Amino acid sequence: MGNASSMLTQYDIEEVQEHCSYLFSQQEIVSLYERFCQLDRSAKGFVAEDEFLSIPEYSTNPLSQRLLRMVDGLNFKEFVSFLSTFSARASLQQKIEFIFKVYDIDGKGKVSFKDLVEVLRDLTGSSMSEKQREVLI
Repeated sequence: MGNASSMLTQYDIEEVQEHCSYLFSQQEIVSLYERFCQLDRSAKGFVAEDEFLSIPEYSTNPLSQRLLRMVDGLNFKEFVSFLSTFSARASLQQKIEFIFKVYDIDGKGKVSFKDLVEVLRDLTGSSMSEKQREVLI
């Protein structure tokens, strides 16, 4: 599984399924592997920041920079684990923990006023002043 151009074995598929708490079927994992290989253009065995930004929906997301710190350099198993949060089969708790990580910018285990201002800045761009953001929060 280290080389992105190699094929997945049944053992690899089962290992990835276990790692992501069986939120994806074997066929879904094979499909995700094909997509992972497309993204890993240099066949390094992980997807780099610029490769993630090649996904149009990802690059236009106002929170893409927040997500990038979570996904840069993921190998296939980590890639599937990251995507498992978006699965319809993921629990509410998994989704809440993921959203919390997006908002906990400094990684200190709490969402501070400063973290919220940063996220709001990403979402509003230049359409709001710093003062307006602070008042809103």
